[in-house]
Amino acid sequence: MTDSFQLAHVPGVMPAKWVRIWAERVPAVPLVLTQTPAADAAGLVREREVDAALLRLPVDRDELHAIPLYIETTVIVVPKEHAFGDTVHAEDVAGETLLHPLDDVLDWAGPPGRPALDRPATTKDAVELVAAGVGLLVVPQSLARLHHRRDLTYLPFADAPESQVALAWPAEETTDLMEQFIGIVRGRTANSTRGRPQEPVTREKTPKVPKAAKVSTRQRTGASRGAGRGKPRRRS
Repeated sequence: MTDSFQLAHVPGVMPAKWVRIWAERVPAVPLVLTQTPAADAAGLVREREVDAALLRLPVDRDELHAIPLYIETTVIVVPKEHAFGDTVHAEDVAGETLLHPLDDVLDWAGPPGRPALDRPATTKDAVELVAAGVGLLVVPQSLARLHHRRDLTYLPFADAPESQVALAWPAEETTDLMEQFIGIVRGRTANSTRGRPQEPVTREKTPKVPKAAKVSTRQRTGASRGAGRGKPRRRS
């Protein structure tokens, strides 16, 4: 039996619910979590250092299977005293300095507004710079929550790409344990079919009677009555 199921996850992705369900359904196999930088997640799966990873798309689909799970809301992190409406647009930050960390997970060339002199190494560093009044930061909401500070807030940002979280595993093989975890993240119940997908069971269809062969009830009744009658006798 496999000693454990190794699952990597990138910052901001919270797999606690799925881990709890795994413990209930597969108690004999511990699920071991490893948090990894976003840039390293796909490589851990390719090198078989983990069984699967919860990461953000895109990934190389030739080397990895990937099931998209959900789309994250994109937000802008700002000081609490910043005067913005409920939703921020690119035109609202045209005169602002927007930080672009080297570990940015949004699929774009860069944020709008004025670029900072230097790119922060990490999103965490960028959040610290927002608190210091250096600039603003556009990130997935999960990362804004992860690096939350009391002196900062975040608002929906309308003019930015969205990030999509997915479950990825090696393309060469899908193990039974992997099928178990796929079922969990897809919301299948414990009573659903486990293991590898099976061919669906279908009922054999009853052949249809051709229209020409159909006989109405009235015709059958009339035929039965006629069969018992002879020809009328002629009187002499």
